[in-house]
Amino acid sequence: MDIPAPGTPVVCDMSTASDTPRQRLDEYHELFGRHLIARERTAQGIRFRLRAEPGVAAWVRDLAAREKACCAFFAFDVTGTGEEVVWDCAVIDDETARAVLDEFYHLTDDLEGAMERLTAKGLWITPRTSTP
Repeated sequence: MDIPAPGTPVVCDMSTASDTPRQRLDEYHELFGRHLIARERTAQGIRFRLRAEPGVAAWVRDLAAREKACCAFFAFDVTGTGEEVVWDCAVIDDETARAVLDEFYHLTDDLEGAMERLTAKGLWITPRTSTP
């Protein structure tokens, strides 16, 4: 996994995203609610394991690409192991980035209030300013 350089800003810039922060969280809720098998911590970060049902790998790759576009301090690797789609996530070596990664890990537990918890942990979020 190609982890970004130290000093990469820990910000979430969704100003040019095709969705809003709330829509993104709703998408995580749907993805994890329907396909998540397990999550675990790894030496580099965290791993989500999802059922490899039709379209799931492409969905996860697309979501990871959109996350990387707005949160450059993240690194993602999406692979398949036959029955599973494995989504590895890591961040730069930064206290705020690690706190955001921890919140990302817990998205499977509690999506309500996630935006508030992320900003409380120091993540600056710039939402989309207009509809596409």
